[in-house]
Amino acid sequence: MKELEDLIWEKVQIARHNKRPTSKVLIKYLFTDFIEFHGDRLFGDDRSVITGIGLLNSIPVTIIAQEKGESTKEKIEHNFGMPNPEGYRKALRIMKQAEKFSRPIIFIIDTPGAYPGIGAEERGQASAIAVNLSEMSELKVPLIAIVLGEGGSGGALAIGVSDETWMFENAIYSILSPEGFASILYKDVFLAKYAASVMKLTADDLLTYGIIDMIIPEVEGGLHLNIDYSFEILKEKLIEKTKELKGKNIKKLVERRYIKFRNMGIYEEESK
Repeated sequence: MKELEDLIWEKVQIARHNKRPTSKVLIKYLFTDFIEFHGDRLFGDDRSVITGIGLLNSIPVTIIAQEKGESTKEKIEHNFGMPNPEGYRKALRIMKQAEKFSRPIIFIIDTPGAYPGIGAEERGQASAIAVNLSEMSELKVPLIAIVLGEGGSGGALAIGVSDETWMFENAIYSILSPEGFASILYKDVFLAKYAASVMKLTADDLLTYGIIDMIIPEVEGGLHLNIDYSFEILKEKLIEKTKELKGKNIKKLVERRYIKFRNMGIYEEESK
């Protein structure tokens, strides 16, 4: 059991590694002619969420990503990847734009969770997340979500209701952080390492339970040691899957998405 705890905690640390590439690095690698869009047209521009359009091997797509920042200055600017309500509303605005122009959407998830500040609650954090969940379930375009590093709580799921959900090998995806889990359930934040071992937050666990659809491999030691290896595999798979989903009947695609999340892990694949 101790060895399992150590192994899973190592994955948590790799997912949070200071040198792990952020969403903007992945966007630059995957897409050409990227144009960023700003603002939710209600309050402001949340820099923890990057939105825009670009080309994936000549396929026009919409990109919505959570950005942590690399330097200390950038981390502060991007609020350490923790979106406020305006970030989720910006994301939804761009989702609706993608639907209008029939562009597939690529989501990049990398957040410890939605920002828990008083201002965020006053501006409707819970409502913004709930609306996104509802709207994404019915968006009439292909949706692919990629968990790059951390996928924490509703803050991640608010851009995670997708036809396909993929994770990098050392990424984590869970209802909340191990520290939060330990504080709530065990009343001791120092039990975070143990909490991580029982949360089923690794890519292997989530693939087994049918929560995700694919694992993108990393070199030993983590993604930051060889981003080209993992990013090239991701790009190849992403091009292939985007073309496949674009060819599907959109009504059936939306129905499949709904069933998938209503019966997570036990739904049947529709016949081709």
